Amino acid sequence: MNRGGAVIVLSADDPHALFTLETLTQAGVIFVMGVAIIMSNLLLIATFVNFRGPSEVINIYLLSLSVADLLCGIFVVPLSVYSAAVQQWVYGDLVCRLVGYLEVTLWSVSVFTFMWISVDRYLAVRKPLRYETVQTKTRCQCWMVFTWISSAMLCCPPLLGFNKPLFDRDAYICMLDWGNMAAYSVTVAILILGPSLITIVYTYSYIFSMMRKLRSGVPLHDKEYATALTENLSNPSHVMSFVLVLAFWLSWAPYAGLKLYEHFTSTRFQVPFLHFGVVWLGILNSFWKALILTAMSPQFRLALRILCLTLCCRHKGRLQAELIGLDGDD
Repeated sequence: MNRGGAVIVLSADDPHALFTLETLTQAGVIFVMGVAIIMSNLLLIATFVNFRGPSEVINIYLLSLSVADLLCGIFVVPLSVYSAAVQQWVYGDLVCRLVGYLEVTLWSVSVFTFMWISVDRYLAVRKPLRYETVQTKTRCQCWMVFTWISSAMLCCPPLLGFNKPLFDRDAYICMLDWGNMAAYSVTVAILILGPSLITIVYTYSYIFSMMRKLRSGVPLHDKEYATALTENLSNPSHVMSFVLVLAFWLSWAPYAGLKLYEHFTSTRFQVPFLHFGVVWLGILNSFWKALILTAMSPQFRLALRILCLTLCCRHKGRLQAELIGLDGDD
């Protein structure tokens, strides 16, 4: 049926559900984003797991980020596709509560992981001679297990019934209503954002200050330390990790700014698609990581090439050994 230029489809189960061109477009955007997030993070996980050569411990953190983003793409994004089409939440309060809990848990995991990445890069610059003994793979894996467990426990009170789920009718996503638990919300925000932001700002300020000192020719008395420091600072992982962190915060900054402004001014913007755009711009951060790694990480490009050739060739072990030996060509 066509009414006023809008395409309207009546559902057999719900005769009041209207599928307009606007809602179908938004549902299509969410669907494409979901596919992009799932496929890109599956590719990242497969690349990291398949690579058997010498790798940096930062890959452990990147693997954790990819798992968190993949879970978001599988369990959070798809539920919003049909909800956007019918403009209502159709999966019940329990699923809404679970989705809201999963969102904030995965977001917390990402924030803490970026903090650990900044610490890892800081140690590589601060202690270049002892970095490999301080940042072992086992220690980093333990930190990530601790991060997932602590995030899951820190965000669980709303899951136990202390907070009601809230369906955002502008963004078509189910979130927790943090306004009902102001004290808890502020506490969680301080515990998650406080240490993370302070650590990220301090560590990358130190890293870039050391880069400037070396470029300006500031003499370092210990030649062995200077050599190790120069080698570590030439690693593209420093800048790449900073771009990852920056992309994450820039993706969520419009949403945070809009919410804070509306909260303190008690006004709500009535701009079409504004709330939809800022929410899904933040969630789209789960996709940028693949593009940034491909563009800025030679080691990841090598691992990706190994994965592609491994899928096509039978002699996987010999192929990886040969390609790892060609790492210098990338």
